[in-house]
Amino acid sequence: MESIPHPIPRTVEEVFNDFKGRRGGLIKALTTDVEKFYEKCDPEKENLCLYGMPNETWEVNLPVEEVPPELPEPALGINFARDGMQEKDWLSLVAVHSDSWLLSVAFYFGARFGFGKSERKRLFQMINDLPTVFEVVTGSVKQAKEATPYNNSSKSKPSAKMPRQSESQPRGAKLSSKEEEESGEEEQEEEEEQGATLCGACGDNYANDEFWICCDICERWFHGKCVKITPAKAEHIKQYKCPGCSSKRKRRHLLAGLLEYARYAAFNPEKA
Repeated sequence: MESIPHPIPRTVEEVFNDFKGRRGGLIKALTTDVEKFYEKCDPEKENLCLYGMPNETWEVNLPVEEVPPELPEPALGINFARDGMQEKDWLSLVAVHSDSWLLSVAFYFGARFGFGKSERKRLFQMINDLPTVFEVVTGSVKQAKEATPYNNSSKSKPSAKMPRQSESQPRGAKLSSKEEEESGEEEQEEEEEQGATLCGACGDNYANDEFWICCDICERWFHGKCVKITPAKAEHIKQYKCPGCSSKRKRRHLLAGLLEYARYAAFNPEKA
């Protein structure tokens, strides 16, 4: 349901930035804003689509009536499947279709403005360096717990990264070539593990100078700023639940209350 109110991207870099903005909006809808997204996808309404915007916002709306549409359209009728499957599976399905839509929009712009083979290849490589929406939503991207940005369960703040040094090795002593090679491999593995840690909300990589927190339910990592948790606030949280896990618990309690009332009404119709 978009008439392109934003500047139209014409270069590889502009198309990639458009892709990142739309991707960011979709990830918000399916993670930090999942409760609001769930409510908007009412199965009683008409066919609905999930749109990601270039400014990292999202909206659930009817598809455009224009045929053919000005831009490729996302999957139609995502609201109809909401109550027919488990929420986790439904969100994963929407995420897969969102990834497909993002690629179609990006390469639509590429085709429209005559990207050549090298430009299309460069655009795809830039896109491919980011985890997909599906990978972020399902947590299938490797989470490096060893990097431990901030684990709420242990209540211990991340310590500064110190160079590895054997206790028996005197300071300043020269390492053998084999020891240097092993040390280099260990440091490289640690850097790779840290680089693999992605925020469950925005999908960005782990950085040493940022505060992170881990959900004790789904064990996914989040930037503190993405879930509005500060280091001081985290110190008083015994068990942290991310927005996605919290919304699931609220709905379970609501359903339990409705079932209890239904049972009461069945046996006490005059008081219901």
